[in-house]
Amino acid sequence: MKKMVLIIVSALLLLVLIVSATFLLWSVVTPLREAATKPQPTVERAIDSLISPAVETGKVGTISLTAEERMIVRTGEMSLVVKNVLDTRDKIADLAVRFNGYVVSSQIWGDGQRLQTQPGGWITIRVPDDKFEQALSELKELAVRITSESIGSQDVTEEFVDLESRLKNAEETEKQFLTLLERADKVEDILKIYESSARVRGEIEQIKGRMQYLERTVAMSLISVHLEPEVIARPLIRAGWSVFEVLKSAIRGLIIFGQYLSTIAIWLIIFSPVWGAIFGIFLYWRRRKRSI
Repeated sequence: MKKMVLIIVSALLLLVLIVSATFLLWSVVTPLREAATKPQPTVERAIDSLISPAVETGKVGTISLTAEERMIVRTGEMSLVVKNVLDTRDKIADLAVRFNGYVVSSQIWGDGQRLQTQPGGWITIRVPDDKFEQALSELKELAVRITSESIGSQDVTEEFVDLESRLKNAEETEKQFLTLLERADKVEDILKIYESSARVRGEIEQIKGRMQYLERTVAMSLISVHLEPEVIARPLIRAGWSVFEVLKSAIRGLIIFGQYLSTIAIWLIIFSPVWGAIFGIFLYWRRRKRSI
């Protein structure tokens, strides 16, 4: 009897141990199975998550800056009547250099002797923005009179701040791409990351180029000046006139007139039988009418 009880107790203990081991094994295997079946993030998803913030434009709030902090592009345009267009053009070019600026473009026009005596023209210069008003004042002193003047300005502060925000996002995205590139081990993944990184780098260069252009145009104001002479002298002899050309034209006209006369005479001679018949019929009719 004691032997039977011992066997039953041993069996119960063995059953408890088996159940405990099974439960413990299940608690360990289940998390591992879930981790194995859980989808891992792919390189494509990582790239998309990095590109999305980079392509967004910088979202900025209401810009509240003082007049000194704002970026203003200023331009001026003037039409001047001057005594000598060529001399004034050269003086304006010297003025630009004296103000640490430069000549953007210039043109002189005229026909015949006017190109040498009283041509017209225009010149466009850039001067530092802090010299803008002074340059306009000195340009007015070069004129006999001013026919027109206009000044314009464009506020590019908001655009510049937006570009700064976009640049910051793009540079941060590029850093993350470089980190992701160091961890990639497949050639296919490396090529995809490199291609996406190159696109971001292109966007960075484009943004920097636009920012540099805005900075240059803000720092150097543009002034365009149209120049007209005070008196347009008319020469005594029209440009291009020649006595020999006039003589040849007169002879040519005489020859053409003679050709027309010769042509008319030939037509009259050829059609003389017709004219003669018509004239004879007319005379016959007239004589008959008188006899009646």
